[in-house]
Amino acid sequence: MAAILGLAREALEAVCREAAGEEVVACANFNGPGQIVIAGDAGAVARACDGALRAGAKRAVPLAVSAPFHCALMRPAAMRLAPVLAEVAFSDPSFPVYTNADAAKVTRGEAARDALVRQVESPVRWDEEITRMCDDGVERFVEFGPGKVLAGLVRRIRKDAEVLSVPDGTGVAEAVRAMGS
Repeated sequence: MAAILGLAREALEAVCREAAGEEVVACANFNGPGQIVIAGDAGAVARACDGALRAGAKRAVPLAVSAPFHCALMRPAAMRLAPVLAEVAFSDPSFPVYTNADAAKVTRGEAARDALVRQVESPVRWDEEITRMCDDGVERFVEFGPGKVLAGLVRRIRKDAEVLSVPDGTGVAEAVRAMGS
């Protein structure tokens, strides 16, 4: 996987198609304006990085990851996950859940199960997901866990969104107070 900075989606998709050859390389995470992560076979990712820089990208940053997530190479994992999740009872969520694979709201348990399987090999449409959530009236976001990467991406996508980062369990009560509920 590699982060490509400063190249438009359409241009990067074309670069990936050209770089793939007999291998796989595709856009895997649409993180926000000017930041898209690609994933695939190592050789194809390297060729796509070179192609992206030639096409005008500001940077191509290889990522130290354990697998080429959110691309067709993850299909075997998705196929193994599907029967496991089929055995799990899924209730309808108490509130809408937005999916990475579709950047859409899910209100039914079966749709949530389906989205979990598809997201393994589907690109993360984070930019569209945040935009859709805001369009649907979401104004506040809380990132739980170390770091502030997602909080930063939300701020880049929607400057008017209220964003909090909670690094560990001790910050949860503070975040709840800050959010007012």
